[in-house]
Amino acid sequence: MMISSKGRYALRVMLDLAEHGDGSYLPLRDIAQRQEISQKYLESIMAVLSKNALVDGQHGKGGGYRLNRPPQDYRVGDILRLTEGTLAPVACLESCAGPCDRAEKCRTRPMWSKLERMITDYLDSVSLAELAEGEI
Repeated sequence: MMISSKGRYALRVMLDLAEHGDGSYLPLRDIAQRQEISQKYLESIMAVLSKNALVDGQHGKGGGYRLNRPPQDYRVGDILRLTEGTLAPVACLESCAGPCDRAEKCRTRPMWSKLERMITDYLDSVSLAELAEGEI
């Protein structure tokens, strides 16, 4: 499993909103500059985050993005699953994978399943607030 730039950038943007947000909308241009990420690429990431109710967006003067919950209510696992689709370490464990003919006799599947649970449990235990406070 490898987290794509989309997942990493989504996490960085959410962290930026947690660190710089005071309830007001932050211009995407400012976030892009602080994070050194293309504004165009961030627009596509913010559309996903906004559509899935992780952030609130407002267009026009005074617009931008803001978190719609306290940072401690966001889990890293939720953000990454939204942007990555899956955190499965192997293709046969992905939710979109079809049935595997070898699943019942596969000697490595239990190991991969346990690894997936460990990854999921860990990422779901980390909040945006903990990252913002440098607790991880």
